[in-house]
Amino acid sequence: ELLEEVGLDIVRFFFLQKSINTHLNFDLDLAKQQSEKNPVYYVQYAYARICSILKKLKVKNEKLKVPVKNLKLLNHQSEIGLIKQLIKFPEIIEDVAKDYQVQKLPRYAQELAQVFHQFYGDCRVLTEDKKLSGARLNLISSTKIVLKNVLDVMGISAPEKM
Repeated sequence: ELLEEVGLDIVRFFFLQKSINTHLNFDLDLAKQQSEKNPVYYVQYAYARICSILKKLKVKNEKLKVPVKNLKLLNHQSEIGLIKQLIKFPEIIEDVAKDYQVQKLPRYAQELAQVFHQFYGDCRVLTEDKKLSGARLNLISSTKIVLKNVLDVMGISAPEKM
């Protein structure tokens, strides 16, 4: 009945948020919301937003050929924050594999989405500076890959449109 009302992605995410030793109070009203308050919607929206940006910019090859020296152009606080969040992913996976505390996955996904949304609000992806634009495209492409991976590990869909 719950699955029919809110869907598998939401149920799975909400259950993964809590430790197995913790009581779960399922907030049905929150689960039904399509807003930034609903953590599943918020994370999936970040992924869909990146897909939309890349599609609009007609970036077909996500392995952008951006020279490493151009990545040094990423020095805005929001860019650095996003990079720092991205490099945490392997450690999160390793920790979950060791201690089975799966609640770290949805927490990481929410944090990554939040840092991406902050970056998106602070930094224009396309600028007059083609080198900077290329570096930022590479950054959001990397974010897309990591978001997709964390959603896949949790068994949650990564919609390209919302």
